[in-house]
Amino acid sequence: MSITCQQFIENHPKTWQQAIIHPFLQECQSGKIQSQQFNTWLVQDYLFVLEFTRLLGKTLANAPKEHFDTLLGGLSAIKDELNWFQAKAQERHLDLNISQQETCQAYCQYMQQVGEMSYPVQATVIWAIELAYNQAWQQPGEMVSPYDEFAQRWGNADFTAYVQQLEKQADQALSQADQETAKSAESAFIQIATLEKDFWQMAYNN
Repeated sequence: MSITCQQFIENHPKTWQQAIIHPFLQECQSGKIQSQQFNTWLVQDYLFVLEFTRLLGKTLANAPKEHFDTLLGGLSAIKDELNWFQAKAQERHLDLNISQQETCQAYCQYMQQVGEMSYPVQATVIWAIELAYNQAWQQPGEMVSPYDEFAQRWGNADFTAYVQQLEKQADQALSQADQETAKSAESAFIQIATLEKDFWQMAYNN
């Protein structure tokens, strides 16, 4: 019997909750987050998205043709997102040409490893990363300005629909995977959840 993405969440509820519920997000919701902390996260997230773009491209290269539309849509959205990050950095007078912090570097290195894995694992990772953002920015509830713009970007209905389609495609890939590949996908899910938790915490490493 094949495993599904939802079963990964059901098998590791505490690990997943730590990925999507964090004081950083709660402080964005209340407006109590320090500007320096948010700026640290913002710049490192831009550096993360650069590597995520490469992973998305590698996943597309391994995907069956019936999955192309969704992944190409994701790549198109990433182009807009990178431009948006640059605009936000300019507004906040932030330098994007800096080094990755240790946590960001670890996440990017892991995505590079995933880029060499099989498609079912890649599809699971892409879904898990996007779901983490989708749920994390929805969880705290309505946010105050200027953080409401960020919550809307990743918590809006269109992005939720995109994540649901990624889940459907990952489930299709997992349904055809052997037991070893399924175990690798579950291990990757756990790793992504752990890295997401660490990434929120990185904002406090000033």
